[in-house]
Amino acid sequence: MPTVLIADDNKQITSILEEYAKKEGHTVYVAFDGREALTLFDKINPDVVLLDVMMPLVDGFEVCREIRKKSLTPIIMITARGEDFERIMGLDIGADDYIVKPFSPPEVMARIRAVLRRMARDSAKGSQVFTYDNLTVNLDEYIVTVGGEHIPLTKKETEILYTLATNKNKVFSRDNLLNSLWGYDYFGDTRTVDSHIKRLRAKLDAAEHPAWEIRTIWGVGYKFEVNSGEE
Repeated sequence: MPTVLIADDNKQITSILEEYAKKEGHTVYVAFDGREALTLFDKINPDVVLLDVMMPLVDGFEVCREIRKKSLTPIIMITARGEDFERIMGLDIGADDYIVKPFSPPEVMARIRAVLRRMARDSAKGSQVFTYDNLTVNLDEYIVTVGGEHIPLTKKETEILYTLATNKNKVFSRDNLLNSLWGYDYFGDTRTVDSHIKRLRAKLDAAEHPAWEIRTIWGVGYKFEVNSGEE
């Protein structure tokens, strides 16, 4: 039975989400501030975390940072409508997804199901280590190196790079990537893919990689393009 940690200081929201999550068969723990969320996380080791940005004592960003220091547990952040900087910040520090208030509880449950399905698929696979030229992507440990230099990517950035790189020269549309990596219909919001790709490129470009690149195919999507003529 999957365990869900809900961290939000709005008791009405947590009550509704807890009710829906229990109907889905999940074991639910609730925290009303960031400090309590971190304490509960260490105690219960949940399968998924629903994390509000604005919380007392320790905000959601800091909670996410602390969790990412020790765990790859999926984190779905809850942000205020129209606050793009909150979504960008959350993705930058390692959140897997975000929900914008006001939200539909069934939508939140759908996202939790998608995360759990993806986790099950990943655990069923064998070793996931990809190497091409000077690039190594270790999806087992979420470690990426270029020319032996460690590139500090977020969890989702690593997954995007692995998906593109293991399908050299194949073009993925934004919807392809959303369905493959988020595992559900993202309600038409493909901007999150563009944001991830932009940050991923900036980090990879810190090291030389003349034999390959992540290329934009305008009007279509993205691909991992090899420049040496190899397939």
